[in-house]
Amino acid sequence: MQISLHNLTKRFGNTTVLRDVSLEIADRELFFLLGPSGCGKTTLLRLIAGFYQPDGGELRFGPRRMNDVPPHERNTGMVFQSYALWPHMTVFQNVAYGLEIRKVPAPEKLERVNEALRTVRMEAFATRSPNQLSGGQQQRVALARALVIRPDVLLLDEPLSNLDTRLRLELRDEIRRIHGETKITTVYVTHDQQESLSLADRLAVLKDGVVEQVGDPRSVYRRPANRFVADFIGETNWIEGEVAAREVATTPIRTAWGILQSEGDSGMAAGTPVWVGFRPEAVQLTDHSENSFASQLCRVNYLGAIEEYVLRAPDGTLFKAFARNPAAVLPTGHDLRCSVRRRDLLVLPRTESLPGL
Repeated sequence: MQISLHNLTKRFGNTTVLRDVSLEIADRELFFLLGPSGCGKTTLLRLIAGFYQPDGGELRFGPRRMNDVPPHERNTGMVFQSYALWPHMTVFQNVAYGLEIRKVPAPEKLERVNEALRTVRMEAFATRSPNQLSGGQQQRVALARALVIRPDVLLLDEPLSNLDTRLRLELRDEIRRIHGETKITTVYVTHDQQESLSLADRLAVLKDGVVEQVGDPRSVYRRPANRFVADFIGETNWIEGEVAAREVATTPIRTAWGILQSEGDSGMAAGTPVWVGFRPEAVQLTDHSENSFASQLCRVNYLGAIEEYVLRAPDGTLFKAFARNPAAVLPTGHDLRCSVRRRDLLVLPRTESLPGL
């Protein structure tokens, strides 16, 4: 089912929560709404579900206009953050509840509930009550309850936020598998960048009720539209600079660290003030001649899979670098000549102040 949002606006009293949001979500797509708390992503999900009505704009499922269609006529399945299982019902009864409301005949109901439980690998727990299940198992049951009605659209509202790290990773794989099997158009709300990067076909990043960028995870991460997106989707080091010249194959940027070269034509004229950004994992702790600069190691933070280095450039600017499984721990005060490849530099117009590290 294709979902089309055209200039959707939602207000609560005098507060505008969503401003002219337009999105196209493709049939069978696993689409993520990503952003910080209060950005409007859950409100947008509830508009799609029909729990809220828009104050402006249009929502369509395929060719059908949905603005005034009540929730029970939209054929959407929703999985809430809190699971919302009936404690006095068994797993089977919880999953069957939507079919009971729809008055599905008993033989079909039995077949569909068993099918849904098999899909989420919970068929062995059909007779248990929710309080006999772990958090991950309860979330599987909630997902089965949404799938059993065979929805055109599946809506997931931060479904993994209440789980510990190991279970979140396990359920991510399950959601990917289930979507691959069912091919249901799915809209997934989260503030977790890793969830969105690892699962989404495409994602939309929201801020203050406005869509900042839409794209596949790799393109949004590698080529963010602005400073907000770059800082929200992972960490980014920033330094001030200005375009030194307008060239075709590269963009030379004059900075306090020297001339840094970015890949391609930025489209900005010489003298334009810019931010130069690079991810901590893009820093090479050796001099590769391309975009190299001096630094001194100030702090080492051991994070298990990686070590995080906080370094100081000659102008006093602090920046971060990541090293995976380093052979030896570098001592603080150690002088390093670092480098960043041209393709790993971000160049954005300088319109905001630089935050502290």
